[in-house]
Amino acid sequence: MEKVTAPVITGKKGKEKISMLTAYDFVTAGIVDDAAVDIALVGDSLGQIILGYSTTVPVTIEEMIHHAKAVVRAAKHALVVVDMPFLSYQVSVEEAKRNAGRMVKESGAEAVKLEGGVRMKKTIKAIVDMDVPVMGHIGLTPQSVYRMGGYKVQGKGPEARKLIEDAKAVEEAGAFSVVLECVPRQLAKEITELLSIPTIGIGAGPDCDGQVLVFHDVMGLSGSFRPKFVKASADLRKSMTDAIKTYIDEVKEGVFPDDEHSFH
Repeated sequence: MEKVTAPVITGKKGKEKISMLTAYDFVTAGIVDDAAVDIALVGDSLGQIILGYSTTVPVTIEEMIHHAKAVVRAAKHALVVVDMPFLSYQVSVEEAKRNAGRMVKESGAEAVKLEGGVRMKKTIKAIVDMDVPVMGHIGLTPQSVYRMGGYKVQGKGPEARKLIEDAKAVEEAGAFSVVLECVPRQLAKEITELLSIPTIGIGAGPDCDGQVLVFHDVMGLSGSFRPKFVKASADLRKSMTDAIKTYIDEVKEGVFPDDEHSFH
């Protein structure tokens, strides 16, 4: 399969829907890549999914690089995008450039993603000017969860105009695509039609140029927690639990290991 690049993703606008899934380790990245997903996102959501934090805020650059390295080793087809974690790009443009460069250099990821629209325009442009592809992220921005007062739909009523301006700013800054998270369907459609770069929705309806979900949500591994926009394609949590119970029972009953699974 041909290796997906940032220009390839931009070129899919209006021609082909874009698929994106999170990947946090070598095994899941390999599965995602074998299935020919377009983009493997090493999201800072690993803070909650893998590390058990209550938000993405505590995630560090070192943690992101560590997980991105594993994903890069497995992804032979997908474009690997790594999230810039909280405090890695908000302090100053120079620090953002340094951290973006470090994350790409040390992890091998081929693009970075950062949150924010108008207020991050200069930062996005500065990173792009370093020849590091940038994916934008507007709407519900999880790193701003405390300011937003929780994980809520963004862009309703008067907020819609601000979100449109954010989208324009991301495009003008040179981003190759932009994630729209938890945005009303009609607004996401309007933004998608307005921009020349692809929009990738998560909780933003079917009219975006692509979609992204968390791997563990799609696989049914996240337990009872399931946001409205998530559609699980499997129930692996139950399958894995059943398999583990079978293993435990066979060990306790002395059935495993048997002769077939022993050395002679």
